[in-house]
Amino acid sequence: MQGWEVIIVLRAHILRSIGFGPKAPLRSSVLCFCGLLMIFGFAAVGTVASDPAKIVGPNACAECHKQEVEAWKGTHHFQTFREMPRRKEANEIAERMGVQRIRSETLCLSCHYTVQEKEKKQQPIAGISCESCHSAGEDWIKVHSQFSGKTEKTESKAEKEARWKLADSKGMIRPSSLYQLAKNCYGCHVVPKEDLVNKGGHAAGSAFELVSWSQGEVRHNTWHSKGKENVPASATHKRMLYLIGLGVELETGIRAVGQATVRKRYAFEMAKRVDQARKQLAAAAKAAPNVPEIAKMVEYSYSAGLKLNNERSLTAAADGVSKLLASITEKYDGSTMAGLDSLIPGPDKSKGKAREAGSLN
Repeated sequence: MQGWEVIIVLRAHILRSIGFGPKAPLRSSVLCFCGLLMIFGFAAVGTVASDPAKIVGPNACAECHKQEVEAWKGTHHFQTFREMPRRKEANEIAERMGVQRIRSETLCLSCHYTVQEKEKKQQPIAGISCESCHSAGEDWIKVHSQFSGKTEKTESKAEKEARWKLADSKGMIRPSSLYQLAKNCYGCHVVPKEDLVNKGGHAAGSAFELVSWSQGEVRHNTWHSKGKENVPASATHKRMLYLIGLGVELETGIRAVGQATVRKRYAFEMAKRVDQARKQLAAAAKAAPNVPEIAKMVEYSYSAGLKLNNERSLTAAADGVSKLLASITEKYDGSTMAGLDSLIPGPDKSKGKAREAGSLN
C-alpha cells in the first residue's frame, strides 16, 4: 500500500468514528474547483444539460442584457475560454487523462465552455456563459423578450405571467428558479468522474457556497435598475440562497456517493463533503425551527450509509432531499428565516468583486 493510500484508509476510519456508517468501503464523487482555478470539467449529477444545437450564444443575450454581459466579461467564467488551455495544471491533468486538446474533447467542454452546434459540428464559442446557467436559449429567448408582442409598458400582468410560464415550459431557468440554478452550479462544482480525481489528479473540491460565490464577480443584478446599479441580494434572498445551496450540495454529494466505485481519494473527499453539509444543515434547522423541511433533509442524509455498493438507498435519500428542496422553494421566500442570518457568509467572503453598473457607450 502506497503512502497516500494509507492516509486515505486512516481518514476513512476517522469518518466511520464520526458516524459515516458500517465497515463497507466509502463511495463518492468530488467537488471540482471550477471558479477561481478553472482546470478541467464536465457535467455532473443534477446538471440541466444544454443542447449544443439550441445554444444561441452570449451575443444574442447581449442585445438586451448589455450590463449583464459586461459583468460576465470580468469573471473567471469568461476568462476560462482562453486561459484554461494555457494552464500548466490543466495540461498535466489532460495528459494523465489522455486528452490531447482541451478545447476539442468532450471531457473538458461541458463545464468550462459554451458549446454550439453548427452544420452538425460542435465547437466551444465562449467560456461559462448565460446559457450555462439559464439553459440553451433557442426555444425560449424570443418568448421571454418580446413582451407578448407588445411593449413592456403595455403588456398586461396576465400576459406577462403567461409569457413567463411559456418561457419556463420551453426550458428557461430564471433567477427565481433557485433550485434549478443551484443544481446547475453544483453540476459543475462537483466532479462526477472519479478517475478525474484518482487518476487525473484534478482538485477534489472547492469551498463553493452559493451566497459568497453568487454575490462576488458573477453578480449581475442590474436588470431591474435599468443598469444603474448592480445590487446585492436582499437579506431574504440570501437566506434562500444559503439554504437551497446547502441542500443541493447535500443532494448532489449523496448521489455522487452512490455512483463511485473505489475507495480512494475521490470517495473520501466527497464523504467528508456530505458530512459537512449535513452538519451545516443541522445548525440551520436549529436556527430556523419554523422550517421543518430542513431537519427532514438532515434525516434523509443519515438514512443511507455512505459506502460502496449502496446506490439504491443513497439515491432514495437524495430523492427525498430533492423533494424537500422543491417544497421549500414553493412555500418560503426567506422572510421567516431570520435565524439563518448569523450562519450566512458576509460580504467579505464574496468571491471576487462585483462589477459596478454604469452607462455603456
